[in-house]
Amino acid sequence: MINLTFNDIMNADFKLYDGNPIIKNPPSSFVIADPSVITPAESHDGKWHLFCHTFFGVRHYEGENGIDFTFKGKIVNRAMRPNINYIDGRYYLFYERTKPVLLNLLALAGFEWKSEIYCTESTDLQSWTEPYPVITQSRYYEKDSHGTALSNPFLIKEGNSYRMYYSCGQTFIKDCGFCEPTHVSFAESEHVNKGYTSLPEPIISPDKDNPYLNLCSGCLKVYRLKDCYIGLQNGIFERDGKSYSAIMLLRSDDGVKFEFAKQFLTPQVHNGSKWMAQYVYACCLTSHDNKLRLYFNARNTANNVTGRESIGIFEAQL
Repeated sequence: MINLTFNDIMNADFKLYDGNPIIKNPPSSFVIADPSVITPAESHDGKWHLFCHTFFGVRHYEGENGIDFTFKGKIVNRAMRPNINYIDGRYYLFYERTKPVLLNLLALAGFEWKSEIYCTESTDLQSWTEPYPVITQSRYYEKDSHGTALSNPFLIKEGNSYRMYYSCGQTFIKDCGFCEPTHVSFAESEHVNKGYTSLPEPIISPDKDNPYLNLCSGCLKVYRLKDCYIGLQNGIFERDGKSYSAIMLLRSDDGVKFEFAKQFLTPQVHNGSKWMAQYVYACCLTSHDNKLRLYFNARNTANNVTGRESIGIFEAQL
């Protein structure tokens, strides 16, 4: 739980970090995306740890101040959209497990996509267990004409049980030339790494009347506050014939039904750079040393040749 109220979040003066982006795509990949962060107060060694993905798997970065990170190595192949959790002295890294790279490229050409939510575990962030499935396709809304997609896992503790939010389904975004998640749902279990049962229906789906959600749902990160839940959702939307993504702040009393509160972070030119000019995507909110820090990834343009994705920070002093 973040020890703040909804009004604290609403009134916090968030600003983009002047040194953005803090992590740029490596030469081997056009993208580096979907940051998931452990703060020093949460980690076993008192350091910041950031996990993210490129075309070739999930990567681990380590830092002392949450801004300057050093690449420590790739954790797992065939992996996207990680979510790191430290529970009772053990790390659980959930992620979207995809087909091998070649088959993923064929999926872009129209062949069927398949991905599921997997997990690997560690006690020291160096040695990891063999990955295993946690959530596989069981509901109609997780499968469509493009194949089966379960992605963007995000775990929270609910009393004595666990709730894992995830994205599913695929919507083709024409100007990008690739798919983004159609729906958001969640699954619940008494165990952190097995036994999850998904909802019969998704909790968020595209809404043609919502200017920030008229194409598809993107992903949702949920945090419990002192007086409610908040959701940070990057909906995918169309405006004037082009697609965009922006992060919305949502409010919920139960973590199931969410209501729009405000635009939180929108595409823009920042300090003369277009690195986040068209898409602001998945994020991770941390609270440490009286500072809220939102890690997010963004894309400069839809163009498949010139499009690049990097990771930046949006922060507020409390």
